[in-house]
Amino acid sequence: MTRDLTPVARVPRTGLPLHAVVVGDPARAAAVAALLEGAQEVSYHREYRVFSGSWKGLPVVVASHGVGGPGAILLFQELADAGVRTILRFGTAGAMRPGIRDGDLVIAEAAVRDDGVTQQLLPPEYPAVAAPEAVLALQRAAREQGAPHHRGFVWTRAAFQPGLIPLTSYDGAGLAAIEMELSALLITASLRGLTAGGVLVIDGVNADELVDRTTTGGYDPHREVVAAGVARGSVVSLEALRLLAEGEAL
Repeated sequence: MTRDLTPVARVPRTGLPLHAVVVGDPARAAAVAALLEGAQEVSYHREYRVFSGSWKGLPVVVASHGVGGPGAILLFQELADAGVRTILRFGTAGAMRPGIRDGDLVIAEAAVRDDGVTQQLLPPEYPAVAAPEAVLALQRAAREQGAPHHRGFVWTRAAFQPGLIPLTSYDGAGLAAIEMELSALLITASLRGLTAGGVLVIDGVNADELVDRTTTGGYDPHREVVAAGVARGSVVSLEALRLLAEGEAL
């Protein structure tokens, strides 16, 4: 019956596992879910594709949230309504400082709230901070998987293309990467009492002075080095969920 489904993402209001990995692309949700035992598609409405299964015995959700904070936060809120208590975002991002290469992982400690939605929920001074245990679990999982990784603050920005405004607002601030949805998740987690964090695969360089257009030909996320990073990040995300669930993050 329709009353047993959430109104936007159309996920069941009861019966979902407590732990979730969320991604942007519905196809990536299917790819991550393929790593699970007993994976089943739970729902698929709009950009919200949801699977359940188990990772090393831990029941988990894998779900897609589409592009951008305003749409993504609807999924985060409805997963919380359905009883999910831990959410890790596994996405892609552009590097913002030297030394972070394509295919590397960035584990977010906090996010700049330039997401286009949370400013309407809380004052701008309120921070978007990852749960410390989520940061540690992701770092441990990345280390155990031998995945090149970095920790730092990320910039969640609503606009994908820079337009006429250059990406110079945070020059000198040491931001690690730029992406589009994480701060919406972290704010949802603060408001709903969830454990949340994020790990991002670098699929290009966004700091203008770092772009090597001769080598890369400009932005192209469909390269082998990025695909390899996504494969590593998929395992890191799921393993971090297990570490969190079993209290082994430290």
